[in-house]
Amino acid sequence: MEIRKSNSEDINEIMNCIDFARKLMRASGNSVQWINGYPSKELMLESIENGFNFLILKNGEVVATFDFIIGNDPNYSVIENGAWLNDDPYGVIHRLASNGKAKGVAKFCFEWCFSQFPNIRIDTHETNIAMQKVLEKLGYQKCGIIYVADGTPRLAYQLVNS
Repeated sequence: MEIRKSNSEDINEIMNCIDFARKLMRASGNSVQWINGYPSKELMLESIENGFNFLILKNGEVVATFDFIIGNDPNYSVIENGAWLNDDPYGVIHRLASNGKAKGVAKFCFEWCFSQFPNIRIDTHETNIAMQKVLEKLGYQKCGIIYVADGTPRLAYQLVNS
C-alpha cells in the first residue's frame, strides 16, 4: 500500500469510502457517528484544498481516505476524565474511511502518520468498538473524553514516541 495527497478529482472515490465506512458503522451497531450527512462532500473538498486529505492506494487503486493535520485541534483543548500524555505539538488523524477493498488500512494509516510526526492524537465515538480495538492494539493510550463541534463526546487517544 502507498499514500498520496488527494486532489479534487478524487472526490467521488473519497465519498465512496465514506459511504462504505458509514454503512459498516451501522452494521456493527454504531448508529450515532457520521450522521446527518457528515462528513459532507463540501467538507472533504475543503480538506483537500487545505492539503489535509490523503488516499491509501493498493496496486494503484484507492482503498481508503483520511485527514492528517499537524497542529492544534480546538476540540482537544479541553479533556475530561483524564489528561493528554504531553503538551507537545501533535498530529491529528480524522475521518479515516475504507471502501472495504483492502485489509489493514487503519494500521497502515496510523503507522504512516506516526512516521511523519511521532506525537499523534485521535478520537473516536464510544460505539466505534472496531476503531478502539485497532488503536489499543497499536499502543495508543486512552487519555479521556473530548467534545467535538456538535457537543457530543468522543474517546480521546494519544501515541507518543517514547
